[in-house]
Amino acid sequence: MGLIKKVLTRRRDLKLIVTSATMNSDRFARFYGGAPEFFIPGRTFPVDIQYSRSPCEDYVDSAVRQVLAIHVSQPTGDILVFMTGQEDIEVTCELIAERLSQLNDPPKLSILPIYSQMPADLQAKIFDRAAPGVRKVIVATNIAETSLTVDGIMYVVDCGFSKLKVYNPRMGMDTLQITPVSQANASQRAGRAGRTGPGKAFHLYTERAFRDEFYIATIPEIQRTNLANTVLLLKSLGVRDLLDFDFMDPPPQDTITTSLFDLWSLGALTNLGDLTPLGKLMTSFPMDPSLAKLVLTSSTDYSCGEEILTIVAMLSVPSVFYRPKERLDEADAAREKFFVHDSDHLTLLTVYQQWSANGRRDQWCVKHFLHPKALRRAEEIRNQISDIMKSHNLSVVSCGYDLDIVRKCICSGFYHQAAKRKGLGEYINLRTSVSMNLHPTSALYNSGDPPDYVVYHELILTSKEYMSVATSVDAHWLADLGGVFYSVKEKGYSAGTGRREVEFSRKGELEREMEGDRRVQREREEVERRERERGKGEVKEVVVGKVVKKVGGGGRGGSAVVRPVIGRRR
Repeated sequence: MGLIKKVLTRRRDLKLIVTSATMNSDRFARFYGGAPEFFIPGRTFPVDIQYSRSPCEDYVDSAVRQVLAIHVSQPTGDILVFMTGQEDIEVTCELIAERLSQLNDPPKLSILPIYSQMPADLQAKIFDRAAPGVRKVIVATNIAETSLTVDGIMYVVDCGFSKLKVYNPRMGMDTLQITPVSQANASQRAGRAGRTGPGKAFHLYTERAFRDEFYIATIPEIQRTNLANTVLLLKSLGVRDLLDFDFMDPPPQDTITTSLFDLWSLGALTNLGDLTPLGKLMTSFPMDPSLAKLVLTSSTDYSCGEEILTIVAMLSVPSVFYRPKERLDEADAAREKFFVHDSDHLTLLTVYQQWSANGRRDQWCVKHFLHPKALRRAEEIRNQISDIMKSHNLSVVSCGYDLDIVRKCICSGFYHQAAKRKGLGEYINLRTSVSMNLHPTSALYNSGDPPDYVVYHELILTSKEYMSVATSVDAHWLADLGGVFYSVKEKGYSAGTGRREVEFSRKGELEREMEGDRRVQREREEVERRERERGKGEVKEVVVGKVVKKVGGGGRGGSAVVRPVIGRRR
């Protein structure tokens, strides 16, 4: 939006129309200098909104009781229940079925959960028309607010919470937080009851909480997520001063500076904050910068493009592993058959290769508790990445059976997310000293001999800080590839000098490079300062009618562009 606003100031011939069913149009109008607003009414039916008389302590239990009350006392019509995630949805469905069975001859009720990790064929059941005399109750996440419209919904039960992914720039970690919904979310949820006829919405919170405690709108994603990809894009478009950029919803400065630092540490930015040749190539790939670097170095440095393209594609889709609650042991046993014990990344590679070798059949996926839809999407992404590689004349070859090359390539993209073992399954981040854990579903968790050092794809905070998709790496790889962060000290013995300690480090070399760039920057600023001073002393003759006026000598010259020098964190 900020870039479009800049373009519109220079191109008066362009017209911009922003449309949405849910946005706060007044904010957009103000951002674009008082642009006109148009409202197109849609066809909706009245919804009777009912709030809880007192705050509920357990929204799952309250939702179950409300569903059963609707089912036994309200006229026909299907029910939509909003929950926070898979675990809450499964517990809610179990409790509804259990308590329904305790009633004396209750009306028939079809209980249908829906969440992102369900197989597509099970998700599609919510759209099937119920048999005569059967009421449907659909228990869903906030995906049902806008993305899904199911005919026949007459009743909505809103728990008042949702799960949001929030990025902590100081810890470099995404956290899944259960937070109250906004007033806009609550209104959107209630509106699902009025799509096909008059309906009722039951909010499991008080009207006072809705009015006084809920945000008016959800916190914009740009203010709560990692911005490395956005920063890289803006840099490629020539935006130099990101802290002064006209964002519609300005993100926290900590997040911007952390993103700049991470891009610099990956080699995408110079010490002066400009794009490097590697950074320019990374902008061609619509993915996280770490993954983009993986793809590029797999071709230029490691000759393992076939393997890395598959791994990156698998990391770009939701988890391919399916764990139905009623068959957890079977699902985990099937997953273990694919394990490569020193790498979750290589485990994903094995899954894709086995799927491809078995004809990409859905039946094979069902047998091995895999999502066929996610695997097909990974194949599409892999083909897209391959096409981009070809457009840049980058080779895509296989490393054969030398999987250590693949692990080293993975280290080249994720050395800034490295951890050292401090206990069984417990690690400590080498940069932030944050304690973290291998996830119980990781191939490394039950390997018997956990590695001393790992790199990981991302860190997720749920009940603990868990590393998502980890790979064991050599300490020397970290010191070589991530020299800005790490060094290796080795103790040895020499016959001549006795005990000795040798340190392998690239920090001195990198610091000398940074000092040289600072010197160049200071010289550049000095040249610009002298040019400004010289410009102030110039006198020009301007003819106005028949009068000659002298202009100059006291005016201000141009302005210097000062770009931050990015250095090491201490």
